[in-house]
Parts: sequence; structure tokens; C-alpha cells
Amino acid sequence: MDPLAPLLELSEVADALENARANVDRMLWHEALRSGDDLVAAEVALHSASATLALDGYDCDVERLRAKDFDDPVVSGALRVVEATPSLADVWPISPRFVLAKLHLLATRDLPGAGTEFEPGRIEVDESGSARINALCALIANPTKEIPAAMAAAVVHGELLAVRPFPVSNNVVARAASRLALASKGLDPKLLITVDAGHLERQPEYVGAQRAWSTGTPDGVRSWLKHYGKALEAGAAETLQICTELMKGV
Repeated sequence: MDPLAPLLELSEVADALENARANVDRMLWHEALRSGDDLVAAEVALHSASATLALDGYDCDVERLRAKDFDDPVVSGALRVVEATPSLADVWPISPRFVLAKLHLLATRDLPGAGTEFEPGRIEVDESGSARINALCALIANPTKEIPAAMAAAVVHGELLAVRPFPVSNNVVARAASRLALASKGLDPKLLITVDAGHLERQPEYVGAQRAWSTGTPDGVRSWLKHYGKALEAGAAETLQICTELMKGV
């Protein structure tokens, strides 16, 4: 039995995750994806980078990212992470610790203090944190079919935010890692869900549910898993809007 299976018994969790999966499936049938999804994927990457930056308090909209109209190393790092995520999808289930280090390196290599105040890519946690990271990596590397992809991604995201394995930029890494979990579990193999925009749309809930997950209580865990399902639905809706706009330009 998968150790995460009992989480599906929490009230409303299974329904929230199933609703999210159904909405994602409908999104993936959009006409804009039938003739190739490269344009959609490129646009999703820009929207994802803008959303993950906004969640951390940085105002850099899609058009500024498209034009490279920025000189902030935090913005550059977040964009590098989003652009590199597809190339790491196959590595994630084999070596999640390596991928976490790679994501952190991409996010932080140009930040002030890199190499002096902190080492980009180096996990720095206490004994308890190390045990939780080891357990998380074991779950990722030994998946089962019992757990929905949305739950696997939510657990990855929640645990990384709770443990905070790096001195800086944990949020960007956690959001990218959860997208890799969605890809590796087959729900979003081409990384077309703008899930970070879903988190941004529900930002107060996102922040509150993060804190709730960290308590480890059944109510806290349920709150986070339900939020993640709703964020996936909102992210799928954002991708549908991107598809619609691209179709107008054809």
C-alpha cells in the first residue's frame, strides 16, 4: 500500500483531485493543441514564470519576460528554472535530489551572496529536515499507481515548502518540482498546465494552505490538498485562455 493512500480518505480530497484531473483532461483536447503544442508550451512557460515571480512579490508581466526587459537576478533565475523544467522531467523520478539541486542552482547562481553566503544547489537542513527530504525522494523514486498525480505533486510542493531545504529560493524550486511531479506521473507530460497561475489566482488560500500543511494535522493536510486541486483547475483554465488567444492570432 502506498504510504500516501490514507490521504485520499480525508474529506473532500479525492473529489477535489478528481475534478482537477477531469478539467485538465478537457483542456488537453483544445483545438490549439491538435496541430502541435510548442507555441502553447512556450506561452505557458512565460505565464508560469510571471506567476511564480508574482507569488514571491516580483512584478514582471509576460510581455516584459518575452522582451527580456529586466535586469533582476531573481527574475532571471525564475525564468531559467521554468525554461529548464521540461529537460528535467525524465530525470526527476530517477534522481529527484539531483534535480532539486539543479533547480536551485538555476534559480540562484547570480544572486548576491551566491558562493559566499550560500552555495547554489546545496541542500542545508537539520537531521529532521534531512529525514523528510530522504523520505520524499524515496516516494518520488518509487512511485505507485495508487496515488493520483495531483496528490503526488501536492505532496512534493507542500513538503518542500515545509522543510525549506535551501537557504533561499525554496518557493521557486518547490513550484517547479511540483510541475515535474505532474509530468512524471502522466497528468501533464508536456507541462501545459499553468498551475502557478492557479496558485496566484488563489493566493491567500495558497499561503494559508501552505501553513496548514506544515502543521501536519489532518485538517491542515486536507486544506492543502484541496487547494492544490483547485489551483490545478484554475491553471487548466488559464491554459485554455492561452489557447484561445493563440487561436485568435492564427
